[in-house]
Amino acid sequence: MSLRAQQPTRRTAFIADTTALILFFTTTGIINERLIAGMTWDQVLHARLLGAVLMIPVARPYGVWRDWVMTHAGQGRVSRLVWDSIALVSFQVPIYAAIIAFSGASGEGLVRGTLGAAVMMLVLGRPYGAFLNGVRRLFGLPPGGDRPMSLKG
Repeated sequence: MSLRAQQPTRRTAFIADTTALILFFTTTGIINERLIAGMTWDQVLHARLLGAVLMIPVARPYGVWRDWVMTHAGQGRVSRLVWDSIALVSFQVPIYAAIIAFSGASGEGLVRGTLGAAVMMLVLGRPYGAFLNGVRRLFGLPPGGDRPMSLKG
């Protein structure tokens, strides 16, 4: 198969993973930043704009990371829930902490916001994984999690 024939799949995977991440985490980020971290609406707007810009380069690598982590999950609901949560927390919490710190959260607000995000991501790991799989399906891609969709395909 030529490199040219592989490009649409890679591009489509990038668009699907980026769309899923931006839609899902813009919504949940607003809730965490305003209600848990206590950030002002201006700070929330700054964090969401910065977050959207940062989500573009990290969405596809996260999708690949998640797919690899999910290869460790069994077929049971609890196993998939645990591994989806591990994937999300281990990849996204450090990035999120940097976003809200750069956007003005500091001290106790930064700690609360980061811990709030960690708890939210533990809870949202599986719902986001299912949402990601649904968006991938809408783009005609396999759901991922059974075998990794590599950066090459």
